[in-house]
Amino acid sequence: MELTGCKVGLHNPCNWLITLSPSTMSNTPMTESVHFRVKMESFSSKDMAMKAQKKILSHMASKSMVQMLIDDTSSEILDELYRISKEHSGNRTEAQKVVKDLVKVVVKVGVLFRHNRFSKEELSLAQDFKKKLHQGVMTAISFQEVEFTFDKAVMTELLTDCRDILLKLVEKHLTLKSFGRIRHVFNHYSDPDLLTNLYTPGGPLWPNLTKICNGLNKLVEEGKL
Repeated sequence: MELTGCKVGLHNPCNWLITLSPSTMSNTPMTESVHFRVKMESFSSKDMAMKAQKKILSHMASKSMVQMLIDDTSSEILDELYRISKEHSGNRTEAQKVVKDLVKVVVKVGVLFRHNRFSKEELSLAQDFKKKLHQGVMTAISFQEVEFTFDKAVMTELLTDCRDILLKLVEKHLTLKSFGRIRHVFNHYSDPDLLTNLYTPGGPLWPNLTKICNGLNKLVEEGKL
């Protein structure tokens, strides 16, 4: 995955969700520029992502089209995050909203990276975010692989740290509304009750957790996380 002006690796904390392909930008119609496969009943995340992209690009990017690609593994992880949210909250609307907020944040951060909006100091923060995210991913996988080792305080702290670093990274670039979306996503998935239900072996959310961790393992093996 590649961004104009830099290789996507430690420079892009969201590289497991977005691929920006400059070679396809000029000829890719807007209706085909978003490939996002979260299948959640009548909720059309593709339409939502396309609308978000149109609005964001009109303010933050050039008129050229940017192809947003979410691969199959990342899409499957997002599917399960939606199902977890819906099952835990009992509220489909809230589950859809948290995924919408996640997508909007990822798109905006991706656009900022593509247009080299971050300073040297901010890129250092992006490195910190990626390291903390990787630590969180490996901890989440470990807690799932070894039953009854889950520590909600540890997982909550890791997610909260990710949230705070990301907020600091974008504080000079995004709006208060975007800050609210970032808080919504991280606060939602760091909820101790949700995490406890998620990590209960044999519980209703355990199959979803297993699929998420399988996907995360694959992304780690592919060097995307």
